[in-house]
Amino acid sequence: MDLQLRHKRSFISGSTQGIGFAIATALAAEGAAVVLNGRDQGRTDAAALRIRDEVPDADVSAVVGDVSGVIGELGEVDILVNNAGLFELTDFAALGDDEWQRYLDVNLMSAVRLSREVLPGMLERGWGRIVNIASESGVNVPADMIPYGVTKAAMIALGNGLAKLTRGTAVTVNTVLGGPTYSDGVASVVESIAEAQGAPAEATKAAVIGQNRTSLLERFIEPAEIASLVAYLASPLASATNGAALRADGGVLTTTL
Repeated sequence: MDLQLRHKRSFISGSTQGIGFAIATALAAEGAAVVLNGRDQGRTDAAALRIRDEVPDADVSAVVGDVSGVIGELGEVDILVNNAGLFELTDFAALGDDEWQRYLDVNLMSAVRLSREVLPGMLERGWGRIVNIASESGVNVPADMIPYGVTKAAMIALGNGLAKLTRGTAVTVNTVLGGPTYSDGVASVVESIAEAQGAPAEATKAAVIGQNRTSLLERFIEPAEIASLVAYLASPLASATNGAALRADGGVLTTTL
């Protein structure tokens, strides 16, 4: 299927690995120009080379730095994917204000700042897509990841509110609720657990996802599976979808809405 993304320019925050990298690769494969973003020059350059290897004709560039530092370098953006985020297991009672602020800055305010920068131009040009990468944890907040869940819930609300600013235009704002995904960060955690327990990594991976009793997929989601939904939402084919929170959660959430 042709997603009609040729001549569209995309920016994906936090795109040197994991879900962000998979999204960048999917958009490049559909002919969109891709601007990668990461904090480390070497890793960002390496990600760009990997995409060019996978998609030989890809139009790939990069801006290096955190969101606050790169906003002035974005230029005209047709597709914004707010993917940058952090997660870790946390003890709610032990987490201070500084750590809460870090979660808010990375998981929520990066999306606020980028959207504020690019949305006016999209509205002026008459076309645009903003896709927020949230999580099922924003709906069913885990007790051991409360800051992550709270900031992802806020991202869902942000997308819904921004969509109301696009009324009557060809600009849309949507949010993807990812489920347990075997991203690079999750893989590192699983490998650490396996090493500590002296167990094979694959067996540990299966045991970790097996603890999730509501997963209908009964395996980790691959980053490319999240990317496929994002690429569709970024395309003209998704013109009737706006202000929505769409699930790519492997059936983890048990509610119908």
